[in-house]
Amino acid sequence: MIGVAGRRLHVARWHSGASERPPLLLLNGIGMNLELLAPVARSLPEREVICFDMPGTGNSPDPVFPYSISCMALTTASLLDRLEIDRADVLGISWGGAVAQQFAFQHRARIGKLVLAATAAGATMIPGNAALLAHLSDPREYSVERTLKRNLASIYNGGGSARVSLNAAKAPSPLGFSYQMAAFASWSSLPILPMLSMPVMVMADEEDQLVPPSNAHFLHHAIAHSELEMFRGGGHLFMLSQRERFVARLRTFLDDDAHAC
Repeated sequence: MIGVAGRRLHVARWHSGASERPPLLLLNGIGMNLELLAPVARSLPEREVICFDMPGTGNSPDPVFPYSISCMALTTASLLDRLEIDRADVLGISWGGAVAQQFAFQHRARIGKLVLAATAAGATMIPGNAALLAHLSDPREYSVERTLKRNLASIYNGGGSARVSLNAAKAPSPLGFSYQMAAFASWSSLPILPMLSMPVMVMADEEDQLVPPSNAHFLHHAIAHSELEMFRGGGHLFMLSQRERFVARLRTFLDDDAHAC
């Protein structure tokens, strides 16, 4: 637990001091605790990987006040200060992709490369499956342990033919989940996308029912010189259901010096 910008955050660090390359900061999806991304982190032993639970998710306490995406980008920068990290590569997944985009704009000098996976431009996104979104809009469906994994299985595996283990899932608090939903609904990256000048990789799955792949194409065309990598059959959490291919593509992008700023 680390105190950052008036908050207490549950933070994980894998492979600390593993190499001279920049660490990789993982920003997680809505309501997701950091343990769910441990398989991805463990698959990158050559670099340090950092992840933290957003307020009200995992083991991070509830936020006292509602927060915005830009506020969480500032909190992310403050966390890097506490960890004495000047610069990091960033992987933003789903909701975390919003924080990643905002962080890249607000703190561009502190980011090396940016990877946006299964994410969108915020309130301007192309909506997904209406039935899945209806479930997502009700915090009670995710803040009660007995319904959490059932809903995650239908929503996060939605569109995927491969199975994703959800044994590590922990229900967020109703307040934490609601604040995350409100922050995303009131934010859009549309004005800032053309100003992202760092190397960017956009990743998506063709069968993602929660964040349709058209959102990835939108981000790709709006961010100059970005790359686009499409998966198929992995669903919304293709980075877990097709982890080996995902990590291989991620590693190639991060380690390619031709993409360096």
